[in-house]
Amino acid sequence: PVFEYLADVLGVLITLDEIVRTNTVLRDHWTLYKRMIKSVRAEPSRFGVDEVKVRQMEKFLMRLEGQLLDGNIFQKCVEDHFDLNEAVDVTHNGLMNDEMSHNLRAIFMQIDSRLCEPNEMGQRDKFVGLCGLYVLHFQLYRTTDKKFFKALWDVQRKLPVFALAGNIIWFPNDFLALKLPLLVKQLDKKSLDTDSVRKAYLQNIDNTISRDAQNWYLQIATWMVRMDSIRGHASSADDLGTRVALFIQGVLHAYAISNSLKSAMSLYVHMSFPMKKSTVRAFCKLIELLKAIDGTFHRRSMLIAETMSHAIQRLSLPIIGVLAPIKQRLAQDRKYSDTHLDVIAALQLMGDLLNGPPTKERRMLSNLAFQVVLQMQVFKAGEYENVTNQFRRLEAMSDLRIKLRAACNCTFLYWHRVLLPVYFADAFDSPTDAHRLHYMFAALRDCVPLMTQAKHEEPGVLLAGFEKEIQTMLKTAIIDPLCRDIETDLRLHIHSHLKLDDRNPFKVGLKELSHFLKIRPIRFFDKHIDFKHSVTHYLDTTFYNLTTVALHDWKTYGEMRNLASQKYGLELTEVHLPSQTLEQGLDVLEIMRNIHIFVARYSYNLNNQIFIERLSNNKFLNTINIRHIANSIRTHGTGIMNTTVNFTFQFLRKKFFVFSQFLYDDHIKSRLIKDIRFYKESRDQLDNKYPYERAEKFNKGIRKLGLTPDGQTYLDQFRILITQIGNAMGYIRMIRSGGLHYTSNAIRFVPDLDDIVNFEEHTKAANLSREAQDAARNLDATISNLTKNFAEGSEYFEMLVDVFSAEFRDSKNMHLRNFFIIIPPLTVNYVEHMLSGKERLNKKNKTGAFFTDDGFAMGIAYILKLLDQYNTFDSLHWFDSVADKYRLEKQQLADSRKKGKDDEKLQQTMTLTLKRLETFDHEFDLLNFSLSGARIFFRPKKVKKVEEPAAAAAPADPAAAAAAPDGGAPPPPAPPAPASDDAGGAPPPPPPPPPPPPPMM
Repeated sequence: PVFEYLADVLGVLITLDEIVRTNTVLRDHWTLYKRMIKSVRAEPSRFGVDEVKVRQMEKFLMRLEGQLLDGNIFQKCVEDHFDLNEAVDVTHNGLMNDEMSHNLRAIFMQIDSRLCEPNEMGQRDKFVGLCGLYVLHFQLYRTTDKKFFKALWDVQRKLPVFALAGNIIWFPNDFLALKLPLLVKQLDKKSLDTDSVRKAYLQNIDNTISRDAQNWYLQIATWMVRMDSIRGHASSADDLGTRVALFIQGVLHAYAISNSLKSAMSLYVHMSFPMKKSTVRAFCKLIELLKAIDGTFHRRSMLIAETMSHAIQRLSLPIIGVLAPIKQRLAQDRKYSDTHLDVIAALQLMGDLLNGPPTKERRMLSNLAFQVVLQMQVFKAGEYENVTNQFRRLEAMSDLRIKLRAACNCTFLYWHRVLLPVYFADAFDSPTDAHRLHYMFAALRDCVPLMTQAKHEEPGVLLAGFEKEIQTMLKTAIIDPLCRDIETDLRLHIHSHLKLDDRNPFKVGLKELSHFLKIRPIRFFDKHIDFKHSVTHYLDTTFYNLTTVALHDWKTYGEMRNLASQKYGLELTEVHLPSQTLEQGLDVLEIMRNIHIFVARYSYNLNNQIFIERLSNNKFLNTINIRHIANSIRTHGTGIMNTTVNFTFQFLRKKFFVFSQFLYDDHIKSRLIKDIRFYKESRDQLDNKYPYERAEKFNKGIRKLGLTPDGQTYLDQFRILITQIGNAMGYIRMIRSGGLHYTSNAIRFVPDLDDIVNFEEHTKAANLSREAQDAARNLDATISNLTKNFAEGSEYFEMLVDVFSAEFRDSKNMHLRNFFIIIPPLTVNYVEHMLSGKERLNKKNKTGAFFTDDGFAMGIAYILKLLDQYNTFDSLHWFDSVADKYRLEKQQLADSRKKGKDDEKLQQTMTLTLKRLETFDHEFDLLNFSLSGARIFFRPKKVKKVEEPAAAAAPADPAAAAAAPDGGAPPPPAPPAPASDDAGGAPPPPPPPPPPPPPMM
């Protein structure tokens, strides 16, 4: 045993040399470190160090590099001087030479007989140490045994490469050639051709690995069945022996598979030998078998724990049964010698040790005592082999968990993860074997402890990179194709009535993807990979997104959802999107994003709350009503309402900027001031009624300022601007009405809005679970929100008035005070515009025809509210003046008809004139009604009653208050204007946008 332990130590030194030699990162960093020390030595004062100490440090580093980092740890050890004066003479000790030679051959016989055999268990590591021990023996005694060296050299024919640790491999022939060049020269050329031996080894693996993997699969499957068939306690010694044999057989299978995998895969990488796909599949199957063995032992760990103590006794008793008679025979011999006494004491010690628990120390002492017993020929034929085999089985059972962990450890997979894409692709092509993925991910988890011990990189970085890499491979090779194929299969089933490609499984094959959905979630790092959940999420997302794009396909995706539940067991989430109708209309989101286009292309009808398209290239005009808005809100949620109001605010802000510019223009402002002065001076003569003739003159006279290319005056453009502002306000009104419509539909299932049950209190009273109470609380909050919105709604008009009114009424925006006086010519312009549009309805070419445009009235009412000029405008008594004007003209026309009743042509002309007058009068009445209706929307919620007979602070005549800046009554509030009249340019834009209104849930 001493030489065996010495060989183990030398094997560790050889492993360290190989690690240092192959670790390029360590060498590169060592070079950089030495370079840094040289820089410090060159300028010690700069770094604040003593030059003498730096030189000492350099010498120490040189000595450390020579001892450790040159890869000569083993060589320096065996070349060391072992003779200590005359007290210890090693190199000339013939007895030790013979003993070492004998043990070398004995150890080699034990290793060679089991190397690459089914009963191999750790012999490969011992062979590395044996080669080191042979080199030490040669260095000490310089004796050559060509036959033994040839036997060591020929081990390469069995196994040309040894896996030491991780991706570190070791070639015994290269080692022996480097350490014993004199002995290598004595070999023939055929023996020296190591490359051909290695290529032949790989070629043999390529040819046999698939068959071997299948054989291993059958053996492991049989072993697992036998392991799982064990039930209860062992009923007899034979039953106990069967269990021990099964346990040891599982460990031997694991060692055989692990050794084959490590050696073959490492040699493939080292030789850069191309690997076939069949070889990759076979390697991956062997990895799965390794973890299947590990999983079986883990699953049967309770059985093993119950059996272990009995198994140890069962293995110890035969050894004690053999040693007891030997001890008795030796005790009867009266011729005692020192050797006799040593053997008897060793037998007694072995008996005592075997009667206790088989700890590592007890087994080591038993082995030493057994070597003492072997000093005499005390064993009969077959007894030695029996005791040796029992010792080996006892050692295997004692270290069962350690040996199993070493054999089933798949850390080497970290350096060979390039195989995984091929494995995942093959697993996807074979859905019936989907459960095998659990074993592969169990093997990948073995790499985690290795990465957590890394020193050259942060363990967290390595783990995150490794996890991301594996997740990407799995997603690319299995999850994404699985999601797509299941979606395609569902689509083909639903559209099977169409003429599709041939789907006959006997011709095109059949891939049963449901196997992937039936496997348990796979644990990987701190996460779980659930194929069923991934596919469910993918289909949910896809069906939802595609349904939102084409709402008319809701039925198709509903059928696909039901089919996924029936065929694959996938419980998909209902999308809860509204099923689109043929008259769905424009979407709120689309209108919101293009509100400037919408208000220009659509006309608003105040009474019916409907928008009608002005012009279309189709044979029909689009309309938008409350139901369409409610459908859009149901699609996008109530949050879209507040977003729409914010977009409308931004639009109004830009339009008011243009509005302010128009009223600030010198030509417009001077004419308006002139009209205000005229009305102020002549109101008594005019009976406080603004004259129609002056408004008509303004409407016609503004043409002198110029026309646009399409023939519009500046007053036409101003009317269009106010109409667009009114359309925007009409759209806000429709948004609020649509929200109330949606809320009323959502709350219709609540029986009594005045007596709503508190579900949270009932769940607490019933002592239900915390989850049920949370759900009840959420339900109460939802119902409360719906009830509040249904009862109150959001006063968006009030918000839009409050946000602009302060700036409109500010004293610095004096020019906006003149707005009320431009309304009469605006109404004249509007009536002419309306009659022109209605007349085109009866013509063949209906371009520009329309019958409603209440946005103008809504815009006038909104702006008057912002300027607080309702009373100021009412003081003009404009619509009374219009009525008087047309009444007078009708009376004059009636009188003329009486005088010329005999003239037929004159009568026809007067009839047409009367019809025109009635049409104009009717259109003005409609405008008056629309404006009165629009003003209702901007009334304050509570009108305060003023008890004083007359407000002292208010001017006696609002029109007088709007006098020109030449003295007179104090000015009323007015909207945005330039900072000073001297600027002469455009007025400043309105204030920055306010914070968005609170969300309406």
